Amino acid sequence: MAKAEKTAKAPKSEQTRTLILETALRLFEERGYDRTTMRAVAQEAGVSVGNAYYYFASKEHLVQGFYDRIATEHEVAVRPVLDGDADLAVRIRGLLLGWLEVAQPYHRFAAQFFRNAADPDSPLSPFSEDSAAARDAVIALHERCLTGSSTRYDRELGPILPQLMWLMQMGLVLFWVYDRSGGAARSRRLVERTAPLAARAIALSRFRVLRPLVRQLHDVLVEFMPGAGKGAGVRSS
Repeated sequence: MAKAEKTAKAPKSEQTRTLILETALRLFEERGYDRTTMRAVAQEAGVSVGNAYYYFASKEHLVQGFYDRIATEHEVAVRPVLDGDADLAVRIRGLLLGWLEVAQPYHRFAAQFFRNAADPDSPLSPFSEDSAAARDAVIALHERCLTGSSTRYDRELGPILPQLMWLMQMGLVLFWVYDRSGGAARSRRLVERTAPLAARAIALSRFRVLRPLVRQLHDVLVEFMPGAGKGAGVRSS
């Protein structure tokens, strides 16, 4: 079903919310994030400023809406991958390439978001409490990627591995933000090179001698990740 058809059949409140979000994304691209105001978004969308604030409490919440949209579109895009091949390397590759495909239309202004998201105290940070819903949705995808594979791994490490896989994706996102190759070709190449390595590392983690190393890595990330001690960041096992 076409996107326009789905929007037309959505409740009026959802149509208004979508209109405001899409208008904001267009203005972020045209004017930049810092120069776009809630008043400008409301004016361009043809709604009152009060109505805009009703759906999005602040400009930062507009970006959170963008994060949620990307997470939802990503989940839909990778269903064939997660329902298909059981090879973990293929699944990781498909999951990460799926994200690049969904995010590519927004690549031109992604760096504008990152300037704000890089501040660990910013609600736009992917490690912030405000970003928890989108973050947890992606971690859940990585969990499905892992548990649906044929790869054997230590079940005690099950809660840890999807979080580490998500952090690998965050590294890809950072690389992609600054990737100026045509169609983000270098980012795609990075996925092709790292997916087999990640799958191999996960397979090796089942061996007793490597379990402490995986746990230590996870504990270090939990302790030193932005937001540590504030109830945000990567969940502890």
